[in-house]
Amino acid sequence: MKKGYYLSSCSTCKRILSEIENDNFDLQDIKNDKITEEQIGQMAELAGSYESLFSRRAQKYKEMGLKDKKLEEKDYKKLILEHYTFLKRPVFVVGEKIYVGNSKKVVAELVSDL
Repeated sequence: MKKGYYLSSCSTCKRILSEIENDNFDLQDIKNDKITEEQIGQMAELAGSYESLFSRRAQKYKEMGLKDKKLEEKDYKKLILEHYTFLKRPVFVVGEKIYVGNSKKVVAELVSDL
């Protein structure tokens, strides 16, 4: 299975998609097609935690004062399901391996593994 979770309005996501040439990924624009509880559960299982999927760069993170709160796994899951902006993106799942975020290291690993 090759699945990609991205945001179509994100220039970084677009750049990364062009680098992998979509390589037969089933792509899901998370703004228009919300992530399901089952999907986030599968991602968290592969990534090791909901926290590792959570973006602290989201504007809502600061707006909601979340940096001053102690968040637990259930909180990260709830926030990601409530609003797409909390998912660190893009996320690619290739078989049993997950690639989270847009760091050069993650993107290079994804490209080399394809």
